[in-house]
Amino acid sequence: MDEEKSGEYVEALARGLAVIEAFDDQTPEMTLTELARKVDMSPATVRRNLHTLEALGFVRRNNKHFLLAPRILTLGSAYLKAVRVDEAIMPELYRITALFGDAANVGVLDGPNVLYIAHLSEARAARRMASVGVTYPAYATSMGRVLLACLPAEEIENYFRNAELRQLTDVTVTDTKALRAILGEVRTNGYSITVDQLDYGITALAVPIKDSTGRVVAAVNTSGYSPRLKPDDLLEQRLAEMQIAAARISNLLMRFPALLHSLIPH
Repeated sequence: MDEEKSGEYVEALARGLAVIEAFDDQTPEMTLTELARKVDMSPATVRRNLHTLEALGFVRRNNKHFLLAPRILTLGSAYLKAVRVDEAIMPELYRITALFGDAANVGVLDGPNVLYIAHLSEARAARRMASVGVTYPAYATSMGRVLLACLPAEEIENYFRNAELRQLTDVTVTDTKALRAILGEVRTNGYSITVDQLDYGITALAVPIKDSTGRVVAAVNTSGYSPRLKPDDLLEQRLAEMQIAAARISNLLMRFPALLHSLIPH
């Protein structure tokens, strides 16, 4: 049954969450009219949501503009604390960055995107960087390709029917046929390497994280600066350790059932 048509679906809550999610790096502050246009709701509906969120401390206003308040961070941190990401995932990310430097991440599929649920970086560079809670198009990331490749055939078909494949760099693969071939290789190889697909200067290697049944529930990657990190070197130097990291995280998930259950695709 379609949840949106069932009696259990709370439309007011869905609208409030849509208002929160409308704020991003491109639109950190918006007027009521701008926000209503972005979420495709009536100004009256958006006004009521903003009033409630402001009363709860999640939204503030700056003259005629509305923006998220620091308290909004409690929503995301509640998940991280409840499922104990620090204990289940972060030890391996620390180990990976200690071995190789650069950055390491764990992500899951969130619609057409990969959502980063854990991140550790040796240092920030002048390029697009991941952080917890950030989403990027799955087709252009190493973790996204690993996760897409492991989907059932019908879900992959649905993905390609609905995904917006945009050219993010001069070398971003957006051709559906080419992407299907890449996903086939990823499925066969058990890993994905991307070079300058999401942004210039990012080379990454990702492998799947599985539960006890062998089902892929997440992915872990290591990334670095393209000019000094060649794909062949990445495979030779890091693949074995990334596979070890994925296996260790998989084992740890058995000790943290709340985290595991939250990652299982629905």
